[in-house]
Amino acid sequence: MPTAIIADDERLMRDQLRMRLGQVWPELEIIGEAKNGDEAIELVDQLKPDFTFLDIRMPGKTGMEAAAVIGNKSNIVFVTAYDAYAVEAFERGAIDYVLKPPEPERLQVTVDRLKGRLNKPAAAAGADINASVTAMLAQLTEKIAAPKPAHLQWIQASIGQDLRMIPVEEILFFRSDEKYTCVQTEKYEALIRKPVRDLAEELDPALFWQIHRATLVNVNAIEGVTRDIRGRHLVMIKGRSDKLEVSRSFLHLFKQM
Repeated sequence: MPTAIIADDERLMRDQLRMRLGQVWPELEIIGEAKNGDEAIELVDQLKPDFTFLDIRMPGKTGMEAAAVIGNKSNIVFVTAYDAYAVEAFERGAIDYVLKPPEPERLQVTVDRLKGRLNKPAAAAGADINASVTAMLAQLTEKIAAPKPAHLQWIQASIGQDLRMIPVEEILFFRSDEKYTCVQTEKYEALIRKPVRDLAEELDPALFWQIHRATLVNVNAIEGVTRDIRGRHLVMIKGRSDKLEVSRSFLHLFKQM
C-alpha cells in the first residue's frame, strides 16, 4: 500500500487535502502530518513515506527548504496557493505541483502520475516524470507570465471545518471584528482572517464600497440608506434585516442616492 505524509501549517488545509486524496486514491495511506518543514523532515526520516505533500509557505523551514533536505528520500508534491513558485518547485525535484484548493480533477492527474511512479522501474519512471514535468513547467511558466486579474475574483473562507471558494460577486458584505472578518452571502456566513483594510485594496472598488473601517459592502446588495434615532446612517441590504453603519467619512458615497 502506498504511503504519504502531508505538511501544511493550516489544519483545515491538511484536512481538506487528506479528504480529497481519499476520494481520488483510497488506497493511499496518510501515515503522518506536519505543521512545518522541520516536522516534515523528521517524519520522512522516521516513516519513510513514498510521497510527501509539501506546502511551500510554512513557519520554520519552508517547503522548498524542506524539499532540499529530503532530497530523494521521498517523492515531493508541492501544494500551494502561489503558482509563482512553479519554476523553483521543479528545480527542487518535485514530481508535481498542485494549486490550493486542490480540485478533484486536477488531483486525479497528480495521482495518476504518482501511480505511474510506483509501478515502473526507477529509470523508466524518471524518464516519464522528466517529460511530464518539462511539459507542465512550460504550461506553468506561460501561466505565470500571463496578466493577473486586477482584483480578487474569489475568497477562500472557512465554514465550520470546511473551506470554500466564494466568488466575490456572491458576497453581500464583509464585516470585521478584532480577530476575524465575516463574509456574508445570501445563503451562509463564512470567516477569514484578512482584515477589511487589506480587502479594500484587493477588491474592485466599483463593486465593493468601504463604508466603515470594519465594513465593505457589495454595491449591488444595497437596498438603500436610512437613519436611526441617533442620527446614524445605516445601509440596508436587499432581502436581509442587516443594517450596516456608515462612518461619517464615507457618507459622500451615498450623495447620489
